[in-house]
Amino acid sequence: MNQSQAITIYQPMLQSIAQRMLGSIADAEDIVQDTLLKWLTIDKEKISNTKAYLIKSVTNNCINHLNTIKRKKDECLESINPKEFIDKYREMELFHFDFENELSSALNVIHKKLEPLEKSIYVLREFFDVEYDELQVLFNKKKDNCRKLFSRAKDKLNQETSKIKDEISNATFFESFKNACHLDNPTELIQHFMEELQTKTEKK
Repeated sequence: MNQSQAITIYQPMLQSIAQRMLGSIADAEDIVQDTLLKWLTIDKEKISNTKAYLIKSVTNNCINHLNTIKRKKDECLESINPKEFIDKYREMELFHFDFENELSSALNVIHKKLEPLEKSIYVLREFFDVEYDELQVLFNKKKDNCRKLFSRAKDKLNQETSKIKDEISNATFFESFKNACHLDNPTELIQHFMEELQTKTEKK
């Protein structure tokens, strides 16, 4: 079996393995391509089982990629410093009355109007001034995509003409948000977003 035949035979299998491990088609394609390019440069006589070698290489590369993403996420979380936004919102007409009740109402609108990923990016960008570089790492989305999601979220909220008066439908979201404000640390809030996105992914 020559190199071209091996690539034709094994690439779909390797792509499937990488995609299951990473949960991203684009990342899986990059990992498989890098693995195959490296395989083309090594001495094939040292490889007794090409299929097993490629599977192990792809698996290891995926693990390294996931560890790199985790490390970058941890670095981003450590670098995030929420801006002083509470006083600004106290001065807005939206918060003429009891601040916490109005905040609950506003967050309820955000929670009900936005998809989980839109909500995650909007809240972290709008309230905590998280940069697009950091959002890209946290949610594994390109910066342009993060900008579009933020813009789409703002458009949806601007179209809202009346506030929802019900009790907030996701108490965990509200509590995580309040804790992030009080502690000047959005880590718990980000974890809530991650769990919500994971739950939505598992339901698909």
